[in-house]
Amino acid sequence: MAKTFQIQTLNKISAEGLHRLPAARYVVGNDITEPDAILVRSHNMHDMHIPASVKAIARAGAGTNNVPVVKMNARGVPVFNAAGANANAVKELVIAGMLLASRNLIPALHFTAGLKGDDAALHRQVEDGKKHYAGIELRGRTLGIIGLGSIGRSVADAAIGLGMQVMGYDPDITVDAAWGLPSQVKKAHSIEDLLKHSDFVTLHIPLLDATRGLINEKRVQAMKSGSVLLNFARDAIVDEDAVLAGIAAKHIRYYVCDFPTHKTQGNPAVIALPHLGASTQEAEDNCAVMVAEQVRDYLEHGNLSNTVNFPNVSMPRESAFRIAIANANVPNMLGQISTALAAAGINIHNMINKSRGEMAYTLVDTDSATPPELIARIAAIPGVLMVRDLPLEA
Repeated sequence: MAKTFQIQTLNKISAEGLHRLPAARYVVGNDITEPDAILVRSHNMHDMHIPASVKAIARAGAGTNNVPVVKMNARGVPVFNAAGANANAVKELVIAGMLLASRNLIPALHFTAGLKGDDAALHRQVEDGKKHYAGIELRGRTLGIIGLGSIGRSVADAAIGLGMQVMGYDPDITVDAAWGLPSQVKKAHSIEDLLKHSDFVTLHIPLLDATRGLINEKRVQAMKSGSVLLNFARDAIVDEDAVLAGIAAKHIRYYVCDFPTHKTQGNPAVIALPHLGASTQEAEDNCAVMVAEQVRDYLEHGNLSNTVNFPNVSMPRESAFRIAIANANVPNMLGQISTALAAAGINIHNMINKSRGEMAYTLVDTDSATPPELIARIAAIPGVLMVRDLPLEA
């Protein structure tokens, strides 16, 4: 009989994603006490008890700041995300943000909302007042993109379609991402180089220790005078005080972001939206589908894709018997695993091992079943964090 998996949802997860978990093998709910996996959106997991039964956590979105990734590393638990699933939604909001700023649409809307009188009076007021809201066109302007992942590349493509010049900066760009980058994107040699030449600057990087306060006082001063800063990534990437000082000095024309704060409230040069970046039905569906499929593939076959703490590891099944091993990236781990299998008379049919930083992951297909005592023996090897027996079940 096939194993049944328990999935806990900490937020409302799109039904489009949950439908990818067959009811015959998956029990899904928010009141499950010993889940095999947890699906989450915005719930803060840092202070919650995460049961020992949990083998995977999946964030139906890009950022994983609300998930205790370091603690999960120590347990060998992969943390999945839906990187790129909301790229189109964020791209469209970035374009909208540039248009709001370039055409002064927010103050113009406030102006028309305050008009009074009959049509003739309105016409006179409009003709007299519209000169105060004249803007600029995007065509021919330069957009600087910091971070060239799925969202950054999508924004670059859209901006080029609007006739903009595009500069990009991402020292950690992957080979696959580089291949997907439009050829018209000019490479910036540094963040300062990008800021100096850009009329608009948009941020598409994760919040890490290295990126916290990335746009600081020094970099605000390096920005092109009269430029627009857009932040639909994470609030703390920007030093808000530095940006507000830049606005006060008329150095920054607008700050467009997804993160209202008490400091920015009422500032006419700040366009703050209520965290709308991924707030479309399509993005929520895409994120849920992606993480549900990733979790299912991991629970049933041990394959890893789009985790923030483990390497991508996938191996086609050529045997009905498989074990998956999460371990610290230390020497002689494969040798010890192979020795344990050989000592038990288990022949290795196929094996793959990859590492990422301090974490490593191994899939082993064998020609016969692995008895529980062998699984326990492998689990006892120093550095092994989690071992799972994954027989192919009908």
